[in-house]
Amino acid sequence: MKFHFTLLIGFILLSACRNDSSSNTITKKESIDVVFTDFYEFKKNSNPIEATKAGYMSYNDTIANYISEAYQSHMIRSYDAFLERLAQFDSTELTTSEWMSVRVMQWDCTIKKEGFTNDLVTMASPIYDLPSFELMPLLQIQSLHLYVAQLAGGTSVQPFETIEDYDDWLARINDYIAFLDTSMDQMEEGIRQKVVLPKSLVQKMIPQLQAFMTAPLEEHLFYSPIKQLSTDFPLVEQERLKGAYQKIISEKLIPAYSKLNAFLKNTYLPLCRETAGIGDLPHGKETYDYLVKLHTTTNNTSEEIHQLGLQEVARIAEEMKKAKNTIGFSGDLRAFFEHVRSSPEQMPFSDPNEVIAYFNEIRSRIEDRFPMVFNASPKANFKVRRTEAFREASASAEYVPGSKDALRSGIFYVPIPDARKYNKFTAEALFLHEAIPGHHYQLSLQQENNQLPEFLHPESMGVFVEGWALYAESLGKELGLYQDPYQYFGMLSMEMHRAIRLVVDTGIHAKGWSRARAIQYSLDNEAASEEEIIAEIERYMATPGQALSYKMGQLKIQELRTKAEKAFGDAFDIREFHDQVLNSGSLPLVLLEEKINRWIASEMNIKKPK
Repeated sequence: MKFHFTLLIGFILLSACRNDSSSNTITKKESIDVVFTDFYEFKKNSNPIEATKAGYMSYNDTIANYISEAYQSHMIRSYDAFLERLAQFDSTELTTSEWMSVRVMQWDCTIKKEGFTNDLVTMASPIYDLPSFELMPLLQIQSLHLYVAQLAGGTSVQPFETIEDYDDWLARINDYIAFLDTSMDQMEEGIRQKVVLPKSLVQKMIPQLQAFMTAPLEEHLFYSPIKQLSTDFPLVEQERLKGAYQKIISEKLIPAYSKLNAFLKNTYLPLCRETAGIGDLPHGKETYDYLVKLHTTTNNTSEEIHQLGLQEVARIAEEMKKAKNTIGFSGDLRAFFEHVRSSPEQMPFSDPNEVIAYFNEIRSRIEDRFPMVFNASPKANFKVRRTEAFREASASAEYVPGSKDALRSGIFYVPIPDARKYNKFTAEALFLHEAIPGHHYQLSLQQENNQLPEFLHPESMGVFVEGWALYAESLGKELGLYQDPYQYFGMLSMEMHRAIRLVVDTGIHAKGWSRARAIQYSLDNEAASEEEIIAEIERYMATPGQALSYKMGQLKIQELRTKAEKAFGDAFDIREFHDQVLNSGSLPLVLLEEKINRWIASEMNIKKPK
């Protein structure tokens, strides 16, 4: 069913009114459960794609036009209403777990409301809970138009199992086309306000559209679901759906993509900026300060993070030199980078399926060692899959969660534009990051945890999610990996990559670095190929601040582990520490630190000699 925007507004007003009655006899504990439930309903209604990802089928037929003015005004009012409801509670009336959830919800409402009131940002993108720029709503990566195409292939989170599923997708496409029209309107306004994307990003976007305009109808990506139509459907329904998909592709989608392509090439691209960062845009500095706070959940300034990044790059470089020397390479570190980039031994594949098989072999090597490092085990499974061709050239490896009922597996996507050039030296660390014990493990446990309010089940809180995944890379030796010294060097390279992000992201957006300078800094300090580095730098240009979350989160988790190890000594149990980090959902770093400190103090008090 279509859940119209007016119904969403009515839902929020009704929820707010629940607490207005002075005759309310509901207990405080029951009341906070109602607030949590209402908040999650609000999140699903305001971000239907996230609801689909979580397995809520009633939202499959719509997309929120999150860059519209009406939507943004509504979101501000909604966050205000929820903050007012939360203000009635205090820690003495709730359990420790409930109070933690209240504080996470308060943080989420406050920071998201601040985003909606920013002059450049609109906090509503359905892609990985990232903010969107209302005047720059389409990007070459992590953009709604790419994600919708991913759904259209019929192998992602959008279901195509029933006739209703097929009709839901037709309705969702209509909303998507309206979003594209709004996007062009907003980008035209961006031209007038001189808030436009860097030229290099738009040059990457335009080729991404070509297949959607020129592919023959029955080879069109959006026609893919029809190729998997169940023969159990009545023949009349099969024919109706075939005709409906052909019509919407030929009469709506292809014209919409053609219009967008012409707009980008003829109107937008010639007026795009040569600069890389948002610091040169109107209100750019204030916007980046906000994004730093959003993505790190700290009060660190961009300059403090830049300096921390430089320190981490220097520290990891020393570890890389030791690893290089262990391998027996006589040249300097930059020469070793080039050796690793071009080594035939590190590029042994000739077919994409061989790359996928290599990752599955890594999985088989570590699964038996998991009980030594973790107590919990998620119900959900995951698959390793090649990234779709239309977005592969600009994509990074990524993980898409399965459904919370574990019926739909998570997917670890690996871009393999050319299997012969796929370098495997970071494969073990990449697998730990994206699959287990990184994103798949953490996010599956989170959404399967029935002790948490449902609003804490989705991804959210990138600094926690990405910080955990980067920390997970460091567990390789404990899980039996990194026996190959090149793979250990690959782990250091992955960590170096995230340390470099602290330098180049702040460099681009706070210090005025050019795209070329950021690319060269990366080439000088890591072993990734120039092609990979360019894609990464352009990703940071498109999503300011997001790249800071990985290293900032990892450093905090590692700091807390070190603190617990020192406090407990030989009694330290890594499995218990991991339980404490993971069993409250994704937390802002300040709340995670409070929780671990409280746990350490409690355990020390229990174990103190009487």
